[in-house]
Amino acid sequence: MTTAPDIAEKEHEVLKDALGLLKDREQVAERLLESSRKHSFDPDTELDWDAPFEDGKWFWPPELVSLYDTPLWRRMSEEQRMDLARHEAASLASLGIWFEVILMQLLVRHIYDKPLTSNHVRYALTEIADECRHSMMFARMIKRGGAPAYPVSRLHHNMGRLLKTISTTPGSFTATLLGEEILDWMQRLTFPDERIQPLIRGVTRIHVIEEARHVRYAREELRRQMVSCPRWEAELTRVSSGEAARVFSLSFVNPQVYENVGLDRREAVAQVKASGHRREVMQNGAKRLTDFLDEIGVLRGVGRKLWVSSGLLAK
Repeated sequence: MTTAPDIAEKEHEVLKDALGLLKDREQVAERLLESSRKHSFDPDTELDWDAPFEDGKWFWPPELVSLYDTPLWRRMSEEQRMDLARHEAASLASLGIWFEVILMQLLVRHIYDKPLTSNHVRYALTEIADECRHSMMFARMIKRGGAPAYPVSRLHHNMGRLLKTISTTPGSFTATLLGEEILDWMQRLTFPDERIQPLIRGVTRIHVIEEARHVRYAREELRRQMVSCPRWEAELTRVSSGEAARVFSLSFVNPQVYENVGLDRREAVAQVKASGHRREVMQNGAKRLTDFLDEIGVLRGVGRKLWVSSGLLAK
């Protein structure tokens, strides 16, 4: 039977751990601030936006295009495949802007009650500045590429409105990692790829370098929150993260891209859903994240089932 001294000792250990985590939070933020001072970019001056696109080069690696290796892909001409890659790059950039606007609001909410002179808050503000530049960079890339912007559905747009209004802190950082890590995995394959247009390689290179800090910040804070948050909040985070994964996977490529390159929308969507290659790409892109979430106790119960239904986690 647990005695009062045992309970007091455990509470003392929890307090010591919490104080240690707070100290670590400042140390992590200090290192991230130093990295930001050394490795931050202004896309307006860093990239050559006026250079003509190169003939025969892709806007996105073909292996990462949603229809790759499907029967429909094999019937498409090379020109149509490259055009689909251009539209999917615009769709992903549009998704990135939508997500980063949500993320900026979540970060502002996170720091609202925090000590405003702390390194932790200073880094959050630095990250918000990064995300402002990224959103403008993605918007300029869409316009320069000549494809339209592809907003998420009205339903998902309004679900995002709800998330940024009521999300708890661990829920916010889980959603942050969901939006950052899968795109980051794809962009790490894109920027060194000489088949890709130089402008796209430059955009993805900047994003990868700066997002590495954002991922570190979110991972450290989420790990901290899952240790210290109430049980109800941990359970809510598990379920909300699973639902966010489901929405994210559905929004990843706007189906309008298929119509805009002359394909039958229903046939294309059906083949993407049935594609083993696409499922493997999405699960590989999410694996580093899902391994981390599993480690810290997020992928449990109903939440895990939702992650599996999203296609981002194997059974």
